[in-house]
Amino acid sequence: MKELWEITKNTKRAKEYFENECAYKIGVHALKDKIENDLKSFNLIDVRSYDDYIDGHIPFAMHVPMEKIYDNFDKFTKDLPNIIYSGHPACMKAFKCACLATDKGYPCMVLKGGFKMWKKLDFDVVKDD
Repeated sequence: MKELWEITKNTKRAKEYFENECAYKIGVHALKDKIENDLKSFNLIDVRSYDDYIDGHIPFAMHVPMEKIYDNFDKFTKDLPNIIYSGHPACMKAFKCACLATDKGYPCMVLKGGFKMWKKLDFDVVKDD
């Protein structure tokens, strides 16, 4: 435990870590605010399965299943942040897709808490037939 306390003394390293956490993640409340007030400032991408997407997704989200990401980079933009989300916080699909997209030059953020947190807070959900 003492080693952990020693690490926290490196405030320069900590600042870099916290800046990165803030730069590459967005919370559900912030996303909801962006959808309501600044819809043209980002691109929203759902990387869950087709069945999950049609069962309910965040308004204005485009569907790009993780398995088909390489065929769908045309849905991403290099001019705006691409906010990517998956099902829940423990699911790494959004992070994996963000890694693949940033490697191709697309700026990305990941929705913290994923769709599960969005739904838990009872925010609007779109269902498709």
